[in-house]
Amino acid sequence: MSASMIVYASHHHGNTKLLVNHLTRQYKITAVNAEEVSHVNFASYDLIGFASGIDFGRFYPQVTDLAGILPPGKRVYALYTCAKDQEKYGSEIETIAAERGCTYVGKYGCKGYNTYGPWKIVGGMNRTHPDANELAEACAFYEKLLSLPE
Repeated sequence: MSASMIVYASHHHGNTKLLVNHLTRQYKITAVNAEEVSHVNFASYDLIGFASGIDFGRFYPQVTDLAGILPPGKRVYALYTCAKDQEKYGSEIETIAAERGCTYVGKYGCKGYNTYGPWKIVGGMNRTHPDANELAEACAFYEKLLSLPE
């Protein structure tokens, strides 16, 4: 079994941290908070996730900056939480993985509680997300990654 890591950043309401914490409780995954480090040693990890909330359509720069130092040959995936999902989310991790000579193996995204801008006035949107179903879907996604050939 491969050693696994998730590099994440989660501000606003901690939606992404909730997702990452759930996965790290279920599986042997090392979690690294991208907002607390400037460098990560990826050498002993084969499967590496990059997780972020979506901010103006993009992953947080702390996460993409660390993705930019990936060594070649790693299997890489994206995780994210967002107000409203769009197909393009996760594509910047896919692009970085390709540029770094890594294999992009997929993405999982789900709703997250959002009070940005006008949503704050009405108490936010997606108040109960990520919910239990979305956390279970994240586990199913991760299980699928584990079953992929190395």
